[in-house]
Amino acid sequence: MDPRCQDWMSGLPEELWDVPLTNLAIPGSHDAMSYCLDINSPLIPSEPETFRLLDGLFYCFTRPAIFKWATTQETLSSVAVWLTSHPKEVVILACSHFEGIDDKLHQSFIFSLKKLFGSRLCPQKEAVLTLRSLWTSGYQVVLSYDSQFAARHAELWPPIPYWWANQRTAQGVTGYLDRNKDLGRPEGFFVSGLNLTADRCYIAEHPKQSLRTLTCRNWERLRTWLEDQEPGSEPTSLNIIAGDFVGPLPLCSLVIALNQKLLRKKAVKR
Repeated sequence: MDPRCQDWMSGLPEELWDVPLTNLAIPGSHDAMSYCLDINSPLIPSEPETFRLLDGLFYCFTRPAIFKWATTQETLSSVAVWLTSHPKEVVILACSHFEGIDDKLHQSFIFSLKKLFGSRLCPQKEAVLTLRSLWTSGYQVVLSYDSQFAARHAELWPPIPYWWANQRTAQGVTGYLDRNKDLGRPEGFFVSGLNLTADRCYIAEHPKQSLRTLTCRNWERLRTWLEDQEPGSEPTSLNIIAGDFVGPLPLCSLVIALNQKLLRKKAVKR
């Protein structure tokens, strides 16, 4: 991970401080916090320490997650500490896939989230989120919670759509994303997933392959497609762009660089 990416929001030109966050290009990690409540499934050991701890949460938290309780509490506490040291950075946390979690556990988890992040949680009443407005209000966390319980809490945002191709090749992934772009972007935040998916048959036929080798082998094609994308309010614009192995691969810096296209558009209009 390029250390300069840790403060990328505060490093954006002032001309972009009033652009809605839904119109910016925001990098995210598909691997982030993929823990389970009853299965011990740690993050990939080879990731850098900060990514094993937060795995992309410094920028945004876009991976639908099933949380392992104790590990989640510790990790989110580290996020809160990190936010204190980076007061102009904003994270987007998307919590979903809560299969098997009862009402009491939902209530306990939501209470712990509200207690941990406190006044940093941006309420839904903030209709248009920009960096300037968030900095002024002191908000640093947009928390999406995919459950009926979210409606009871002003601090919780609705589910964030995730364009997931469920393909194992770059061509399959980008083709799926292009078809979705042709239909028009959703309102609000949404995620375009550059993550690859290997089904059981492929895994059985290629025992020496891994998701990492598959991703790296397809990376150049994914990168070429990514560099052609544009953020903004147009129907074909992208917003949050997530992928796997964002530590060793330069996805974050490439996505952040897409925001320069917004500056060029502003310059042309003058």
